[in-house]
Amino acid sequence: MKLNKHIILCSVLLPALMWQSTKAGALESQIGVRIDTAEILIGDQTTLFLNITTDRGKTVYWPVPADTLITGVEVLSLSTPDTIDIGNNRIEIRQNILITSFDSALYLLPPFMVIDNGDTTYSEQVALKVSTLPANTDAPNEFFDIKGVWKPPFVWADYYPVILGILLAVILAIAIIYIVRRLKNRKPLIPVRKKEPPLLPHEEAVRRLDAIKQQKLWQQGKNKEYHTQVTDTLRHYIFRRYRVNAMEMTTNEILTVLRHEFETRSAHDPLRQILLLADFVKFAKLHPLPDENDLSLKNAYLFVNQTKQVEVVKPSEESPIQQTGDGETNTTNSGGGETL
Repeated sequence: MKLNKHIILCSVLLPALMWQSTKAGALESQIGVRIDTAEILIGDQTTLFLNITTDRGKTVYWPVPADTLITGVEVLSLSTPDTIDIGNNRIEIRQNILITSFDSALYLLPPFMVIDNGDTTYSEQVALKVSTLPANTDAPNEFFDIKGVWKPPFVWADYYPVILGILLAVILAIAIIYIVRRLKNRKPLIPVRKKEPPLLPHEEAVRRLDAIKQQKLWQQGKNKEYHTQVTDTLRHYIFRRYRVNAMEMTTNEILTVLRHEFETRSAHDPLRQILLLADFVKFAKLHPLPDENDLSLKNAYLFVNQTKQVEVVKPSEESPIQQTGDGETNTTNSGGGETL
């Protein structure tokens, strides 16, 4: 019977002891507060520093008013809570509250509280003294702003209209000066560039041969490029000079067509040497001697100079003046008669 009583007593007391042990192992959450500056002027700001200490993983809640702590003390902003590990399975949560006041008084701020699983813990209270600006009794009619006047920041956008107006005025002045000068010199307002007359066929060919000579291609081992440019220059010259589509013709076709155009054989032989040597270089991969390369360019100049078309100046239509033997002057007219 006594054994049964002991068993019943243990079954009742054991859960109670286990609950007391668990409660004793868990520490209560704590909340503290301190103020940065306990005395400010009207309109100034100060910061309240909250710190909550609790067990890791425990859910706690600390209500903070979003707009007003107490009548006369306003909340400007709340920082994001920051959690710090302080060891022994404990953490510290920190949060800052920026406050201000526009009424002079001594305020006893209400305590902050933290709620931990139904248990509520309060912080100590802090005081805040808000003072007004000292009055100048010697000049009662003199007033000052709470804060000094701030100079606005420099922003380019504020000056865009002025800058645009100045630029437009400068452009307009330059345009007026330009128009007046052009009209004064009797020149068109819009300059028209005169087109230069096209070069004659032989002039263009000589200019292109001069450029090939300056490049010194065969001296650099570029024989194919050198002879290709020389023959292309001559083919283009033949097209403009004789109206023969030499760019699409073979060497034999060009020589056959132009054989009857040349007045002397001295123009045919240089062209034949140039075209045949170029064909060997381009199709048979011949490497000419330096003298042969130089001869092709000399013959190109010779061919152009011998076949160039020279403008013939028409003789004057005025009748020639003849001196007679007796000192009289006779003029022969177009009809063949003489006039004394």
